[in-house]
Amino acid sequence: MLTMEINEIKKAPSGHAFEVILKGPNGSPAPQLPKSPKRDISLDTIKQKLVAAEERRKSQEADVLKHLAEKREHGREVIQKAQQEEKVFIKKAEEKLNNMMEINKENREAKLAAKVERIHDQVNGT
Repeated sequence: MLTMEINEIKKAPSGHAFEVILKGPNGSPAPQLPKSPKRDISLDTIKQKLVAAEERRKSQEADVLKHLAEKREHGREVIQKAQQEEKVFIKKAEEKLNNMMEINKENREAKLAAKVERIHDQVNGT
């Protein structure tokens, strides 16, 4: 722990001036912590670590490829679903259009038949 010594240098109406002296600890230095013993690193240990690292890399690469394949498959499913929905929409639109055309055709034929009937009545009536 550090100790401090404070000496007053100058005292004036505008303020005080001090000299601060820091001193190091007086006691013996702190004991050094024991270091953990070094492990013996053998060639077999290094080879095992390299093999384990290679397996981790391969596993990670396989996971990345699997993830990409899943994304690609999901993209295909989305496209297929969109195409299916488009086909259903087109089919419904065609059915609606054909139905409207049939109704218009029937209305047109009915109006034409009514006109022919009126003209026939006018010709026979006069």
